Amino acid sequence: MEPVAVDLLMALASGTAGAAGQNLWERLRALAQRPSARQPDAAQGDGEPTVGELAVALDEDASDEQRAALLAEGLALRARQDPAFAEALALWRREAERLPAASTGAGTQHQEISGGTQHNVLFTRDVHGPINLG
Repeated sequence: MEPVAVDLLMALASGTAGAAGQNLWERLRALAQRPSARQPDAAQGDGEPTVGELAVALDEDASDEQRAALLAEGLALRARQDPAFAEALALWRREAERLPAASTGAGTQHQEISGGTQHNVLFTRDVHGPINLG
């Protein structure tokens, strides 16, 4: 299974995808914290963070791209090891990718200013944190 997009995880964890996104994020956290059919998360004992712990860490700082990448990798690894988890994650992912407010990834964008003098113009895409023009 291909990893879940880092931008999607960050958008859902930060709450920028609205109430539906928040619901999807909570469902992913619950899924990630669910014990594995093959090996319960709590019994890993290898010193590596569990997928559930990675989700909690991203929840604490949704702007941390490294945390989001670790979570995406952890989810993909667990999906390869646990078919039931893979099926649940695939269903979750289909729902998350249909959410318009959480659309991410490469896309075309065209921004243009023409005529006259403008003040306080800001062009952005995929902002994961505060912007202060003051």
